Amino acid sequence: MTDIFRLHPECFDEETCRLLMESGDPFGFRRRTYTRDVEESKKLNNLRIPCVIIAASGMCETGQVLHHLQNTIEDPAKTIFIVSFQAEGTLGKQLVDRANEARIFGEPFVRRAEVTVIKGFSAHADRDELLDWIGGLDDTLKGIFLVHGNPDQSEALALALRDLRTCPVTVPARGDRVRF
Repeated sequence: MTDIFRLHPECFDEETCRLLMESGDPFGFRRRTYTRDVEESKKLNNLRIPCVIIAASGMCETGQVLHHLQNTIEDPAKTIFIVSFQAEGTLGKQLVDRANEARIFGEPFVRRAEVTVIKGFSAHADRDELLDWIGGLDDTLKGIFLVHGNPDQSEALALALRDLRTCPVTVPARGDRVRF
């Protein structure tokens, strides 16, 4: 993804362009290393030097973050940073809530690592940004389905969308099917 961002600066907003001009290359950390496959990523767990591992989380439910959590969660000298929203019922939310135990790959682990939560790094649009975007669409919109988020927040957004648009707004339940 970093390579894609680097190739398309025309997509950045004014603030990001200003930051790029001030910092030179925000993607070019001198000692940064990208891992390209699972085995290369797992090797990071063998490092015995201070380091920061950034892993896409999927709310800590899938992907390489699980291998890194498995390796660090029981070490009181380690810190796990959570930098985005974590939905109820996910491992990420358990970490945010500082649960004493977590299951990773089906095995129980005692959390001894520190957990630090930093809000504001979500890649998702917030409520107002979604309303602005949908409000700017033409009248050919046939319907809206809200399929991501906590149910109470989805229902609140659905209410706001119904005030904004005349098309149906649906918050489907798990397993619901839709026919077009």
